[in-house]
Amino acid sequence: MGILWTILIGLLVGVVAKFIHPGKENLGLVMTALLGIAGSMVASFGGQVLGIYRAGQGAGFLGALIGAVLILFIYTRIKR
Repeated sequence: MGILWTILIGLLVGVVAKFIHPGKENLGLVMTALLGIAGSMVASFGGQVLGIYRAGQGAGFLGALIGAVLILFIYTRIKR
């Protein structure tokens, strides 16, 4: 059940990140879910480096959203 929740929350985070970030990325449903999951991972690892999170502690919704928007920003810069 944990994997299913991860995918659903990742999809929600990815959709919100695509709504916040301007432009058209042409990402499908699966890539949007992966974007949200990757954003959560970036936020978790970045938060651990900065001392915000402890090892094994995941980022919250806001942290995952910030990570996903950061990934979208980098993706659009590389795509150009």
